[in-house]
Amino acid sequence: MAQPPSRTLTRECIAAAALTVLEREGLAGLSMRKVATEVGVQAASLYWHVRNKEELLDLLGDAIIADAEIPPRTGDWRAQYLEYGRRYRALLLARRDAAKVVAGRLTTGPRVLAVLEDQLDRLRAAGFTDADAAMASYLLSAYVQGFVLQEQSPLSAAEAAGASRGQAARAAGETFRTLPAATYPNLVALADDLTDPDMDTRFEFGLHRLADGLATLLA
Repeated sequence: MAQPPSRTLTRECIAAAALTVLEREGLAGLSMRKVATEVGVQAASLYWHVRNKEELLDLLGDAIIADAEIPPRTGDWRAQYLEYGRRYRALLLARRDAAKVVAGRLTTGPRVLAVLEDQLDRLRAAGFTDADAAMASYLLSAYVQGFVLQEQSPLSAAEAAGASRGQAARAAGETFRTLPAATYPNLVALADDLTDPDMDTRFEFGLHRLADGLATLLA
């Protein structure tokens, strides 16, 4: 019969090992066995602390959020909301496949709970109803996660094969510009705008439009 592991094996050290494996091999390469090897134990020992890979991903998601920097409570709700979005994007971009780990996952670890509590407190204090505050918090997470998922995915086969994002974008733009204008007038006319690789500008556009929509709820 398997024996309980040493007390030195904790969920915190398992999370740290999972972060190391994630950074080295990406989400596709993450496994209970590899995390156990990183910690220096047999895979069976992990199951005393983490029941399965899905629970490991919950633990990993909370560990990723541990690095989150809470925005200062300066300016109005909109300024704070925008800053939350920017910092969350930077956090996810800082770690390989972080967006893939957290996207669509409602983790209830202590770090995630602390961030959610802070967001909801600010939104309710700004005058949003309880339902609207909950939705505004959800939409911010969904927008940032979805944006970073796209941002960290290859733009095309060219980028996947080693081209830079700028090179892949320029190639796509050239394809659009040389389409038959009679059939694709809008794609030809907007070729540069559609393939502009400036992701910061794209992110800010969407983030501000999200805040614009929420502002109408307080009008």
